[in-house]
Amino acid sequence: MTRLPYRIAVAASATLATAALVFSAVVPASAVQPSATTAGGSTLTPATPGTLQECESLVDFDYPNTLITKASIVPAGVVSTVAVGEHCLVTGTMNARKSPVDGRDYAIGFEMRLPTAWSGRYLYQANGGIDGSVAPAVGATRGGESGLQMGMAVISSDAGHAGNQNPVFGLDPQARLDYGYQAVGTLTPMAKSLVSATYGRGPDRSYITGGSNGGRHTMVASTRYADQYDGFLAISPGFNLPKAAVAQIWGAQQWATVATAADLATAFTPQERQLVAGTILARCDGLDGLKDGMVYSTAKCQNVFSIQGHVPTCKSERDGTCLTRDQKSVIASVFGGAETSEGTPIYSSFPFDPGLTQPGWADWKFNAPLNRDAGAVGYIFNTPPPAPPLATLRDFALTLDIDAAAAAIWTTSGVYTESAMSFMTPPNPTNLDTLKNRGGKMIVIHGASDGVFSPDDTAAWYDGVQDRYSGAAGEFARYYEIPGMGHVSGGPATDQHQGLSALIAWVEQGTAPDLVGSVNPANTAIPADWSLSRTRPLCAYPAIAQYTSGDPESATSFACVDGPRRGNSYSHATGGRNG
Repeated sequence: MTRLPYRIAVAASATLATAALVFSAVVPASAVQPSATTAGGSTLTPATPGTLQECESLVDFDYPNTLITKASIVPAGVVSTVAVGEHCLVTGTMNARKSPVDGRDYAIGFEMRLPTAWSGRYLYQANGGIDGSVAPAVGATRGGESGLQMGMAVISSDAGHAGNQNPVFGLDPQARLDYGYQAVGTLTPMAKSLVSATYGRGPDRSYITGGSNGGRHTMVASTRYADQYDGFLAISPGFNLPKAAVAQIWGAQQWATVATAADLATAFTPQERQLVAGTILARCDGLDGLKDGMVYSTAKCQNVFSIQGHVPTCKSERDGTCLTRDQKSVIASVFGGAETSEGTPIYSSFPFDPGLTQPGWADWKFNAPLNRDAGAVGYIFNTPPPAPPLATLRDFALTLDIDAAAAAIWTTSGVYTESAMSFMTPPNPTNLDTLKNRGGKMIVIHGASDGVFSPDDTAAWYDGVQDRYSGAAGEFARYYEIPGMGHVSGGPATDQHQGLSALIAWVEQGTAPDLVGSVNPANTAIPADWSLSRTRPLCAYPAIAQYTSGDPESATSFACVDGPRRGNSYSHATGGRNG
């Protein structure tokens, strides 16, 4: 039985000055030589701090197809709820153009925040949803950290189109490509040049992070732009987003068959989800040695829990204490994974986990398919796009020909020269040769109760990476699954982590990541009987946390022990699990 150590990293609430001190202590410039070899694989030289030399003059920054619209000093304060130090804010656009297809104006909008006290590091903040807005470039990870707070120069962009969550940009072929991968490729060399103009030298180390679609951007960069970045932190990555979007709509059609009203949430009410969560806990909570409202033995739980056999079946009307046979059939189908009419898998299965009680899970299952996913499939992931009126997206989703939609994400047509699966996903996603060979590192974190992107798909991807590298992938890439956590964060979970700090230490010091999860006190999904100081080791898949002895609220009472792989292989041809 293998036991892995763990480490509690710097507190997320540290100030910029504290973070700078921590990293000067954790990663001393003389500690590691280039391409040194450690237990965590080869190690790159650490970043060295620098001081801001230019700011207002950056309005004249000269780079091809780039317009700087503002460059000014921002005093220390709060930006987007994050306390940060003094920094230079630069805003601008790249590649402004008018589309010959839809006649709309496009550009890659961005902002970059460059701290006065610079750590020597650069961070690409990949944003979520379908992009369309420039989120404040603070480098927040949803795990409780901020790259800007840690002294990193951070860039954020709209990925090449304006209009937050408006999918109509998908009519323009180039906007599709920018959203998929080209905005990251276009911005990266410009951002590094801007760093050089600001500090008198380029970044020593470069990182990229994001959650959801931002996690997808990060996964794509790990294959397309691995020569440009040293570290990759992907949270709840939707790296098969076109397939997941079609699967979401398929799911909506299944829910509609048992919904009792226009609201799809009536198909599986909060009380009924609580019933199922309680049954999962009754069957699985003790598998890891402690009944604490968390299920770490996810793989084993899928074998000992059955929605059909262990949840009471209604003998009369639904009253929250049972499920009808039709409900059970639909729930089993949705968790089992979307299929075409011929039974061909579309995306992936989902694990049963008690975190399905959280409102965010319901929103992704019942609301998102009728607007966000319908818009994406209607405008971005079909070639050519059917472009249904936005006011009719609900009807579009509930009447969509799933077989045709599942096929269309692989097709090209006319001016749409790349399929959705080409421009949205990592090419050959298990091939991390460039990342590995240059000493790069990758951390992927996913919640076991994600309602939109399946951790089963992510686990299958990592199984494929392990297979490709003969079981040695852990030297440069690791996957962590958090029980109870929903999409990106939240749920009954220890969802706060120091993933970015751990990634930096792994890249620059050779310290293999041993993550610890903690409770977010502001998380309303935390059960009343949990201590707000609860911590748990986050174990590198397929290891799981096993209770040993001691305080049940403390990570020191657990060990990471060997666990089973999911048992299925990953195939890029189908975009997910086989078997």
